[in-house]
Amino acid sequence: MKNTPLPHTRLLMVDDEQGFVDVLTNRLIRRGIDVVKAYSGTEALRALRETRFDVMVLDLKMEDMDGIEVLKIVRKMAPDLPVIILTGHGSRTAAEDGMALGAFDYLTKPCELKELMEKISLARQAKNKQNGEINK
Repeated sequence: MKNTPLPHTRLLMVDDEQGFVDVLTNRLIRRGIDVVKAYSGTEALRALRETRFDVMVLDLKMEDMDGIEVLKIVRKMAPDLPVIILTGHGSRTAAEDGMALGAFDYLTKPCELKELMEKISLARQAKNKQNGEINK
């Protein structure tokens, strides 16, 4: 049996590349993750107001709002939400800026699904520990 992330992981996937989001979302859903898609920073913030998430995967380069700008707002709206930054532009500096703002981790696109799944699982575990919900 394959290792799966912690049960009932609700993920917010934020990226303005609709094809990329749709393919990745389908792959994550098949692995038991409940995914909500947002194709812009504005959509992501709206979704965050309406639903509680366990983890967010956030692209840095988007048309309407820069991912760093979204992250700053997320830190105020949901300070304990682990955010994994995805960057496809080799912008290690921007990803490091995100880490300084409290992002959980970052990956460069394209990333391996296995690596993303591991980061999601680690982020979920970290959130559970932070909230005192340690599962054995």
